[in-house]
Amino acid sequence: MTTQRVEEKVRETLHAVALDQVRAPGDLAQQVVRRRGRRRFSQAAGAAVAVAAIAAGAMLGPWGSGAGEQDRPVRPAASPQGWHPWQSNVAGGSERGCLADGSALYCSGSKYDVVKMDANTGERLWSVKVNGGGDGMDHPFAVRDGVVYAYRNHTAEHRPDGDYAGGTDVMAVDAATGRRLWSVKMPQDDRTGQAALLIDGALWANTPSLHTMSALDLRTGETKWSHTWAKGEVCQRAVLSGVPYLLCSPDTEDVHDTDLLRLDPATGKAHKVTTLPGRQQLLGTSKNRMVLAGTADTAADDFQLTSVDGSGTRTSLPDQPKGRTATWAVADDRLISVSWKGRACAYSLTTGKTLWTGPVGVTMPDKDGTASLASPVVSTRQATVYFFSPAGDLSGLDLRTGEQVWHAHLDTGRPQPGGLSDTPQLQLYQDVLIARNGSRIVSLLPPTGH
Repeated sequence: MTTQRVEEKVRETLHAVALDQVRAPGDLAQQVVRRRGRRRFSQAAGAAVAVAAIAAGAMLGPWGSGAGEQDRPVRPAASPQGWHPWQSNVAGGSERGCLADGSALYCSGSKYDVVKMDANTGERLWSVKVNGGGDGMDHPFAVRDGVVYAYRNHTAEHRPDGDYAGGTDVMAVDAATGRRLWSVKMPQDDRTGQAALLIDGALWANTPSLHTMSALDLRTGETKWSHTWAKGEVCQRAVLSGVPYLLCSPDTEDVHDTDLLRLDPATGKAHKVTTLPGRQQLLGTSKNRMVLAGTADTAADDFQLTSVDGSGTRTSLPDQPKGRTATWAVADDRLISVSWKGRACAYSLTTGKTLWTGPVGVTMPDKDGTASLASPVVSTRQATVYFFSPAGDLSGLDLRTGEQVWHAHLDTGRPQPGGLSDTPQLQLYQDVLIARNGSRIVSLLPPTGH
């Protein structure tokens, strides 16, 4: 199989399967195979950082896949104490995306690397201005123990014209005050999901070199340990239950097997868990398992979707979804996807079977345009999966049957330039929905309880 054909199959695979908790732009598959120009598959696999963690999205919870879930009771929608419907439109404050964490909402835009808002009222509590230009697809990616973790431009390097040299810092910000606690220079402008991930007791970040992942102290940013792989290898990164893993293979045109390594989160000591046959592309994680697309033969014309747990046990996923997908999300056992024809689908990652399909209930964007649907979010308490379109349409489908139980329309205005302005975003604060399009944010309580 030629490199071009491999890339085409990667695109098809990424459009056909869901990624863990992902809110991805419609051209995500193109980004994966085109990052920094046309790259070999092995390099594209390393660039799948854009795939694995563009978002902290909706968790499905313990629904499983048996018939018993049909009888599981559903509670009526209820607002959190102190919440009321609100709207916000802070220019340059949220078009790069937001992260909901309890009663707080952390956003990024062209003017601010982090803005903290009260999720009950929409009030802006504090902000951290950008350092140089603020364009990009990144936003705060994690919160733990009162600290927000995000990205910003390098703090020290300047060009003769006074502009900031290209480069990224990962930084920690006090969640209560907005005070920047520390920042660490990274070796490239990679601000996607695998560039920095939370593990047990540390932030696992791609620093100080391209082939190194280091565990940074959560409070100080100091390096606790580092693991470096050979320059002739490419390694994808994943975290299962707080434990870091690497999927490494030779950086060549030819197909080689993939080694799965487990790193001790306290010491960084690497242990080879297993060798996976062929070249594996990390698509995301679900529960304590990784979802992979792989091929073992350069002459093969398709990819096999499988899952691998932390012990190396592999499970084949038959009858995987086919066709071009407009958006997707993985939540617990479910893969929720929407086709460009406006059909929503729920697929079981346990049985490998399609559970239901039906109309998504929102206006679909032009598949050749730059706009895309928000990644679906799931409410376990209401047994509902929600969808949001750039046109402002909202739809709720019964998670168990696919029947539409709610719809609404929001005036989200025209997206502002910069960042992911063409990609709306939908998040949950308990039963409350937070819908963002550009810098405009609307918080509302859908009246479901079917």
